[in-house]
Amino acid sequence: MQPYAPVIPESPDEVNFLDAGVQNCPYPAYDLLREQAPVWKDPITNMYVVTRFDDLRDILLDTKAFTSAMYQRKGGSRAHLEIERARRMQRLYHEKGWLPAPTLAGRDDPNHKQMRAMFNEAFRPKKIKDMDPFVEATATKLIEAFIDDGSCDWVKQMAVPLPLIVIGAQMGVPEEDIWQIKAWTDAWVQRLGMMQTEEEERWSVEMEIEAQHYFQRIFERLRRQPDDTLLSELVNREIPEWGRTLSDNELHAEMMADTFVGGSETTTNAIGYGVKLLIDNPAVWRALKHNPDRHLRTFIEEVVRLESPVQGLFRTATRDIELHGVTIPEDATINVRYAAANRDGREFDCPHEIDLERSKPGRHLGFGSGVHHCLGAPLARREMYWAFKVLIDRVDEIWFAPDKNDFTVAPNFALRALKSLHIEFRTR
Repeated sequence: MQPYAPVIPESPDEVNFLDAGVQNCPYPAYDLLREQAPVWKDPITNMYVVTRFDDLRDILLDTKAFTSAMYQRKGGSRAHLEIERARRMQRLYHEKGWLPAPTLAGRDDPNHKQMRAMFNEAFRPKKIKDMDPFVEATATKLIEAFIDDGSCDWVKQMAVPLPLIVIGAQMGVPEEDIWQIKAWTDAWVQRLGMMQTEEEERWSVEMEIEAQHYFQRIFERLRRQPDDTLLSELVNREIPEWGRTLSDNELHAEMMADTFVGGSETTTNAIGYGVKLLIDNPAVWRALKHNPDRHLRTFIEEVVRLESPVQGLFRTATRDIELHGVTIPEDATINVRYAAANRDGREFDCPHEIDLERSKPGRHLGFGSGVHHCLGAPLARREMYWAFKVLIDRVDEIWFAPDKNDFTVAPNFALRALKSLHIEFRTR
């Protein structure tokens, strides 16, 4: 199968981030916008797309001028395309399940800081260190299941299950349920992607409501019988400033957005693309084989920078803002395009290449920045480390399985994910 031909726009007028061809290789579009229209009003979504590194960093750090909370209150991504359809989806939640409240990522301080304190405890350095043997053991178990075959679908057999099993263990969810949870999170992610028909979006909402009823039973059990899981903490811990625990609507929002999607989907995407990058760059593979202790951590940062599993998220302007000669009006939605900023030549030398000697490799925006910096980033890095480490330790040569890959991504405005990655390898 031939790789998907990249779409190379010649002017900003030709950029369409809802086009599958652009999504499969968005980097020429990002290069064009950074140079010709660093603040570009998308005529389809009416969002202001910002693509330069310094501008994104300033926006992410200025939570007064650029709010996270307003975006969710306005109805999320779908409202930018069709407000009445978004309202029909909200009614479906009300009728059959729970309308998700604003997530942690969709709140501003002080409300955000007060809620985040619960998660900070779960992701503090000692907790991550204590989990490391479990992450290593899980990665080892997964590779043992296919290593003797000489081939695998790396996405399905490693990239998906590793972070999902780990976050499932944190949340106290049985491992045998992870593929059902994956089906629910896939539906949620497709809805975030803004590329569904109304019938498809209704299916996504109904899948999420199905997940809500699954988790609701767990919430009620944990209220009666608390345990030592993160989910029990979320269910039962009172937020002092609020004088209450999280409501069911708030808990359901967290289950999808900030735990099972935030805690697995983006790491899955990075693990998948990491191996594609290794095969595309044989010299990098040889360097990691020769000295993983020196190079592996930098490689992980380069994967996140180059392929940015979260391509971009959203902010809302709280006042009129002038940037690069463009007036972003109050209440406008801004698409902060992390993936474009992470290949900005003003910030990174040789921005489209892997550099295992890059100075300050963690300076990218792949995990966000400021108060909304991804709190699960330390755990994600450990999951990536062990996924790549067990492969490096067990495999001498690696290549794409002939005629099985076209490298298409799942259609999505906000995230970047390989559908599959069929590889073959020779072990020691």
